[in-house]
Amino acid sequence: MNETLTVLGLESSCDDTAAAVVRHMPGEPPQILASVVLGQAALHAPYGGVVPELAARAHAEKLDLCVEEALAEAGLRLAEIDAVAVTAGPGLIGGVLSGVMCAKGIAAGAGLPLIGVNHLAGHALTPRLTEGLAFPYLMLLVSGGHCQFLLVQGPEAFTRLGGTIDDAPGEAFDKAAKLLGLPQPGGPAVEAEAAQGDARRFALPRPLLDRPGCDLSFSGLKTALLRARDQLVAAQGGLTRADRADLCASFQAAVTEVLAEKSRRAIAQYQALPPPDPVFAVAGGVAANKTIRAALEGVATAAGMRFTAPPLGLCTDNAAMIAWAGIERLRLGRRDTLALGARPRWPLDQTAPALIGAGKKGAKA
Repeated sequence: MNETLTVLGLESSCDDTAAAVVRHMPGEPPQILASVVLGQAALHAPYGGVVPELAARAHAEKLDLCVEEALAEAGLRLAEIDAVAVTAGPGLIGGVLSGVMCAKGIAAGAGLPLIGVNHLAGHALTPRLTEGLAFPYLMLLVSGGHCQFLLVQGPEAFTRLGGTIDDAPGEAFDKAAKLLGLPQPGGPAVEAEAAQGDARRFALPRPLLDRPGCDLSFSGLKTALLRARDQLVAAQGGLTRADRADLCASFQAAVTEVLAEKSRRAIAQYQALPPPDPVFAVAGGVAANKTIRAALEGVATAAGMRFTAPPLGLCTDNAAMIAWAGIERLRLGRRDTLALGARPRWPLDQTAPALIGAGKKGAKA
C-alpha cells in the first residue's frame, strides 16, 4: 500500500483523552496535522491517583469532542480520513473500552477501516514518526504503567530483553510523591523537588543490580523511601522542606542509576546482533524526566550509539503515536472488524515468558 494515508487516532488507555490526525506520503516524513490531548489531572487530584471509573466516564464524555477538535485543527472532514486507529489495550479497561466503542462508531458510520493498536507499540514506534528510524533499534519504553527493553524489528515485531517485575518507574514516582505529600502526577513533582535536594543524603537501594539480565524492580525502592521518611518523622516529628527535597533527589538518583545500568546491559545484547545503524531510543512519560534522559543519553554515547527521545509532548500518552502505529499496520494490510475487543493486558512480545510480577491475569504488558 503505497498511497498517501491520513489516519485519525484515538487514545484513552489511562487518564488522557486524545485524538490526532497523521498523514504519511511514502518517501516523505510523516506529518502530525493535529494532536489534541485533554488531561484529567484536576479530576483525579483529590484522590491522589487515577480513579478508573472516573477516568472511563470522562473519556466517554470527551472523546467525540476531542475528535471534532482534531479534525477542525487539521482542517479536514471525516470523509477525507482513510482509517480510524484506536488504542485497544493494554490499559484501564473502562477507558480502553470507551475509545474502542467510539472508534467503532466512527468507522461504521463513515465506512472507514478500523485498526486496533497496542498502546505500547504506539510508544515503541514513535521514533519512526518523529525521526524516521530504520529497523532494528533498541527501545526503552519507560512510563507510568510499563517499563521494558525492546528490540524493535518491525511494526509488529518486538523482542523483549527485560522489563519490570513489579512497579513501573512512573508508578514508583507517583507513589513516592504520595508518600511525601506532593501533588499528582508524581513524576514532575518529584523531579522539581529533586532539583533542590542532595541525592547523596539517603542511601536508597538499587534493586536487581546484583543480578544478571535486564529485568528491573522498583517496589523495594519505594518501600525504602517510606522507611526513610518514617524514621525522619519519628525522630523530629515531621519533614522539613530540605528533608523532602533530599528524599526526592535520592529516590530519583536510585531510579536513574538502575535504568542506566540496565540500559548498558540491553545495549550490549543489541550490539551483538550487530545492527547496521545502532540507535538507542527512549519513549514514555518518564522519558520526559531531564535527569533520567541525560543519564541514558550518556550511556548511549559511551557505547558509540545514537540516542533519540521524542519531543516532550510525544513522550506522554497521545493519539499521534496511535495514528502513526495505525498507518504502519495499514501498510502491512492489517485491519480489524467491528468485533475488535478492549484488552487490559496485551504483551508486545507474545513469545516471551511472563515476568515474575505478571500475576494471575496474564503476562505484564
